[in-house]
Amino acid sequence: MSKSNDRLRGLLIDLDGTLYQGSNRIDGADRLIAYINKVKLPYQYVTNNSSVSAEEVAERLSAMGIPAQASDVCTSAQAAAGYIADQAPGASVFVIGESGLRSSLQEAGCRLTEDEQPDYVVQGIDRTMSYERMARAVRYIRAGARYVMTNPDLLLPSADGLIPGAGSIGAMLQAASGERPVVIGKPSSILMDYSLRRLGVPHSETWVIGDNIATDIAAGHAAGCKAVLVLTGLTHNDNLEQYAAAAGCRPDRICNTLDDLRYEIASNLSANSMCREDKA
Repeated sequence: MSKSNDRLRGLLIDLDGTLYQGSNRIDGADRLIAYINKVKLPYQYVTNNSSVSAEEVAERLSAMGIPAQASDVCTSAQAAAGYIADQAPGASVFVIGESGLRSSLQEAGCRLTEDEQPDYVVQGIDRTMSYERMARAVRYIRAGARYVMTNPDLLLPSADGLIPGAGSIGAMLQAASGERPVVIGKPSSILMDYSLRRLGVPHSETWVIGDNIATDIAAGHAAGCKAVLVLTGLTHNDNLEQYAAAAGCRPDRICNTLDDLRYEIASNLSANSMCREDKA
């Protein structure tokens, strides 16, 4: 039987490597989300991806047979926009990024600018970036603009293999500007705190689900949540110890498959229901 301090009331669920690989749904993802909806367990999909909107993420999941609405999705772009809106409402922003980041910033009331010194330089993945825009960003940061990076991912999977991610672009900006950014995405707790506010569940009663120890599991711990590793993507039994040592943390639970995770969730909910009945 689960202990009272192990009560589960909400989930923050990673996407790539956890529910899908590329355009392919991982086995059990549809059954997992259908069960979570059936038992009315609150959840949010949480992604470091800043390139697309929450609506686009939801459409992609739905096309794979995984139930999703835009309100279920938290992206690093949304969290970055929320962070800036909290720090400096109506701030001017120079963006190195794609449509998802731009739209999130505008929806949060930020003013996008090109030719004047901005309050912030916000940088994510940008697959059409130019040297001229990078040079402009460096000048703005060196002149006093605060530097925010959506996520530190160095590499991204693509149809042609791994490609440079937002973290690789950020490495260039940091080297040239001499400034370290505020990092929003996992393993930073900023994205997790944003997602927890959306979830409306205490961190101590939330499980973070993911396939990457260095991002998902580390972020869960940074936010004070339980962290559950699924061996569906980056991490598997052969590299688990290597990745855990490199990340300096370990998951609270490990599930081989998404069906195993579903059984683990059901077991916790059942055990805590029995605890409540015993106290009644």
